[in-house]
Amino acid sequence: MILITGASGHLGTAVINHLLTKISADKIVALVRNAEKGKALKAKGLEVRIGAYADKASIEKAVEGVSKVLLVSSNSNDALKEHKNVIDSAKDAGISQIYYTSGARNENVSESKLGSLTDAYSTTENYIITSGLPYTIFQNGLYAETLPFFIGYDVVNTGISFPAENGKASFAKRDEMGKAIANVLADDGHIDKIYKLTGSLSYSFAEIAELLSEFSGKNVAYESPDPKDYETKLKEYGVSKMDVLYSTLLASIIRNDEYNVVSSDLDELLGHRSIDLEIYLEDTFIY
Repeated sequence: MILITGASGHLGTAVINHLLTKISADKIVALVRNAEKGKALKAKGLEVRIGAYADKASIEKAVEGVSKVLLVSSNSNDALKEHKNVIDSAKDAGISQIYYTSGARNENVSESKLGSLTDAYSTTENYIITSGLPYTIFQNGLYAETLPFFIGYDVVNTGISFPAENGKASFAKRDEMGKAIANVLADDGHIDKIYKLTGSLSYSFAEIAELLSEFSGKNVAYESPDPKDYETKLKEYGVSKMDVLYSTLLASIIRNDEYNVVSSDLDELLGHRSIDLEIYLEDTFIY
């Protein structure tokens, strides 16, 4: 039995959908925060368990009788504590292997802008590694699907305004990351391995604008505004406080080259080349 945490989220859903092509539904347990979130999963034949990372008692019940646990990263301020609840519960239950979706990061930057995120990632990884549990860690890069959130869908006409300067990042499709993770979960092995699930190339936003210009036949301009001006403009547009924070944080991280990480691991785990960002850009923004 494989327990998928964060089962109703985008990544958890992708993992489950691909896992169902490899093993039967009765071998998968989905962990969700409430019954409403579990309805669609139950309809697919999965056992649904209710629990929250912060509620250790619920996690202890969730891991009963399972052999593998996929821990999808929490994005809360107490992420490390929540992750430890899952890891400790899994260890106490005697599971055979734990899998963790961490974040890809450029280890060569002198001063990280990731803040608590990098602490949660690296500290959780170290906690797993020293736990004695057999593990597999996935260091996931940026999802290509997040690009429209930051630059909008009408960039061919409006241009790109995003304060990333010349920083580069690699992007991969979330669905393909989910498929790669499912391939590993369905297999026995990959013990004590760390995989970087990223695109095979990194791009600056200026290069993304050039690609969109080529695809559209229009001049798609890129500007990197002052971060404070960018933040002010988002607020004027009525963007929520949380989304403003997320957008400005991501811009600073990319500006700092922290997502400038590439690897062939995703291609190898998929068994084929992952979808290039160029294809995603053309499919998403050219219509």
